[in-house]
Amino acid sequence: MSDDESMMGDENGPYLGEYEGDRNEEGERHGEGKAVLPNNDVYKGGYEHGLRHGFGEYRWKNTGARYIGEYHRGKRNGNGKMYYPDGSVYEGQWADNQRNGTGNYVYPNGDAFSGGWMNNLRHGQGSYKYTSTSHSGTVFNGTWVNGKADGAGKLTHGDSHDYQGSWQDDLMIGPGKYIFSFGAEQHGEYVPVEQEQGTGEDDGEDVKVKMISKWRAHKITSLTVDAAQIVE
Repeated sequence: MSDDESMMGDENGPYLGEYEGDRNEEGERHGEGKAVLPNNDVYKGGYEHGLRHGFGEYRWKNTGARYIGEYHRGKRNGNGKMYYPDGSVYEGQWADNQRNGTGNYVYPNGDAFSGGWMNNLRHGQGSYKYTSTSHSGTVFNGTWVNGKADGAGKLTHGDSHDYQGSWQDDLMIGPGKYIFSFGAEQHGEYVPVEQEQGTGEDDGEDVKVKMISKWRAHKITSLTVDAAQIVE
């Protein structure tokens, strides 16, 4: 995911680049205009008292990134669409130059997220759709906190089965159940365990440990009425 903050242009220096457009009585850029910044970035759109304001389009020369949308007092605020250098695209709400509010993000690998954002991170309720070969058709609907799945959620694996449970720091954790399309559900819980990475002292690599979740099945029962409605 691109950090668009590093792509921002600057019109607050001694040399503001070339400008063609409206000005107010104080000589400030005010109204509609086009500016070519010292770094050759190009902005075309609204100005107010020398700052980008209203609807406009900003193109980054060096990266090829492009933003089309609303500005307020020099910053991306309101609704807008950003095309990032890595091919990803975000369309939705902005505040203070960051993704804030609700919006849709399509990642370079084709994955897509639709939901809440805060400070450029997934936050609040949202839906993440996987398109990679190993996870194609899988959709997660749930709660996000600072970019990670955290709270109640549902993971749908195509037409075969769903999982309902809780997440913490992007890991499935605690009680939950699998709901299968053939008419059964399996209750159990995900337990966090440590997994070592690397082969240790034999080849000189350091052993690293990360947390993963392992499923501990309890029982299988026939579908409840509510679960049956979920998989229809």
